[in-house]
Amino acid sequence: MLSAELKAFYMVARLGSITLAAKKLGLSQPTVTTQIRNLEGQYNVELFYRGGRRLVLSEEGVRLLPMVKALLQQEADIEFELRNSGQAQGSLRIAATAPYYILDLVKIFRERLPQVEVAVEIGNSQQVLEMLEDYRVDIAASSQLLEDTRLVRRVLGTDPLVVAVHRNHPLAQRQVVSIDVVAGHCLLMREQGSTTRKLTEQMMQEANVKAGALLEIGSRESIREAVLRNIGISSIIARHEVPHNPELRVLALEEAPVMHEYLYCLKERRQARLPAAFLGVAQEVVGSQF
Repeated sequence: MLSAELKAFYMVARLGSITLAAKKLGLSQPTVTTQIRNLEGQYNVELFYRGGRRLVLSEEGVRLLPMVKALLQQEADIEFELRNSGQAQGSLRIAATAPYYILDLVKIFRERLPQVEVAVEIGNSQQVLEMLEDYRVDIAASSQLLEDTRLVRRVLGTDPLVVAVHRNHPLAQRQVVSIDVVAGHCLLMREQGSTTRKLTEQMMQEANVKAGALLEIGSRESIREAVLRNIGISSIIARHEVPHNPELRVLALEEAPVMHEYLYCLKERRQARLPAAFLGVAQEVVGSQF
C-alpha cells in the first residue's frame, strides 16, 4: 500500500515544503523526504522540480495530484463512516482554539454518549480550520471568521478583548487603556495564524503604534506564564483567556472589537450521527445564536 507515501506527496504538493508538510503530518523531515524518494524511485518518475526553497510540481506531479486528492478523500470518508457506524460507540474528533467554550459542550456530549471516544486538539485559529478542511477533525471551534460554502458556521460565544499585565507592572493601576499603551513596552505576541495576533497588529497599524519589543510565544498558556513573570504585557486577548490570579491585572481595551468564537462543521458531514449530536448539544447550550 502507498497510503503514507501518497499522503506525503499530497501534503508537500499543497505546501511546497518538506518542512511544513512534515509538521502538518506529525513526522520528521527525513521521513517525509524518504517517502517522496521511495515513491519516485519505485516508479521511476520525478514528481517535483528541486530548486530554491520551494518544491514545484513536475508535469507528472501535476497529473497525479487530483487522483491522489480523490483517493485520500475516499479514505477519509471511509474512516469517518466507520467511526460513526456504531449505535453506541464511535469517536468524535474536535479542534479548538481554546478550551473555554468547547469543554462545556464536550462535558454534556460525553454525559449523553459515554461510550463515544472524544479527542480534543488545541491549536490557533488557522490550524484548527485547516484540520477541519483536511478531514483530520469533525468539528472545529475557531475565532477566525471564514466564509466558505462547504462549511456550516455558528456563533458559539463572544468575548471582550483585553490586555493582561502583572500586578507590579506600571500599567497595573489602570482599568481601561488604549492600544497606544503598548508603545515602549515588551509585547508578548502569539504566532502567525492566531486571530488575536492579527487583531493586535491591525489595531497597532491603524493607530500607528509600535511596541518597545516583540516576544513571540506560541501558546496562550505560555503568554500567561510570561505575564506572571512580568516579562511583558500580553497582546490583545479574549477575556476568557485570562485566568483568575492575584498576580494578574486585566485592562479593558478602548475601541476594541468583540471577539466571536465560531463552531464549524463540514456541510457534507453535519447529518452524520456524532457531529449531528454534538451540534445538537451546542444548539441547546448556545440557544438563539444557532
